[in-house]
Amino acid sequence: MNENTARRRPFEDKIPEDVRQHARAAREELRAGMKAFLPPEFWEHGRKARKEMLLAWRSMIDAALERMDKKEEKI
Repeated sequence: MNENTARRRPFEDKIPEDVRQHARAAREELRAGMKAFLPPEFWEHGRKARKEMLLAWRSMIDAALERMDKKEEKI
C-alpha cells in the first residue's frame, strides 16, 4: 500500500505504541474469554444472523438495480 491507500489511524501519533499493544492484547483476551464462556451455539447463531443480514442487503441492492434498469429502458 502506498501513502494514499494505507489505512488511516487518526490516533497513531497521539497514543503511545505500548498502550496500543496493551489494548490489542486486552481485546484478544476478552475475545478468548467470551469464546470460552459462551456456548458454540451462540457463535453459530451469530454467524447465521450475519449471513441473513447480508442476504437482506443483497436483496435490497438487487431491487434497486432492477428499478434503475427499468428506468433506463423507458428512456
